[in-house]
Amino acid sequence: NNFFKINFQQNNAYFSSSPKQSSWLQRFLSKFESDSTAIYYISGIAIIMLGLSFAFIPFFRILCETTSFNGVAQIARNLNKIATMEKVDDCLIRVQFNADVPSSMQWKFKPLQDEIYVSPGETALAFFTAYNPTNKPIVGISTYNLSPFQAAYYFNKIQCFCFDEQILNPGEEVDLPVFFYIDPDFVNDPLLEDVTNLLLSYTFFESGANLKLPSPFDPDNRPLNKSLQKFEEKEKKTGSLLESVNAIA
Repeated sequence: NNFFKINFQQNNAYFSSSPKQSSWLQRFLSKFESDSTAIYYISGIAIIMLGLSFAFIPFFRILCETTSFNGVAQIARNLNKIATMEKVDDCLIRVQFNADVPSSMQWKFKPLQDEIYVSPGETALAFFTAYNPTNKPIVGISTYNLSPFQAAYYFNKIQCFCFDEQILNPGEEVDLPVFFYIDPDFVNDPLLEDVTNLLLSYTFFESGANLKLPSPFDPDNRPLNKSLQKFEEKEKKTGSLLESVNAIA
């Protein structure tokens, strides 16, 4: 019995202290630890990316509204200036309105007026209307742009519906206001000396987990360019029609 006991202890000591066995065990534990660390890192990155995806829209909104980036008009925060600013009577600006939706958005969206005339230093109110013709609720979110983009610094929105989610139930229609003014300093900017026409364009997207707003760095993704082209073509056709009528007369 003592012989078997001694022999078992020796063999057990051999397996415990064998360099080959110890090396294999260390490799296994090291690999397990590295794999676990990798899983933790990947999980952490996934959580961070998910959080950034939700934070992108408000961050983009703050960036654009603070800097007038990409032709995005500013939010009016100086209420004292609004109360004391003086209207520039000898300057009249035509503001045209455009509404777009991508093919994936099932809403009907349009401005209630084609254009209004406003002087710098004067407040103005415009409306857009959105309608959900489907049999299911749809949540939408909008972006906006102003052309020419140099004028965005002077175009201030007191109230609007941009970057806020709007839910429309089946068959529901809603009017969406835009309350704005053009800063009186508009007339002192030499780059805008010949500018008398502005185009305010809104685009509604269906909100959801897979929502990807168009990149502001890609000109092809700016619906405003297409909208401006559409207005220019419309005015050319109108001008040609008037010329034809005058020629006949």
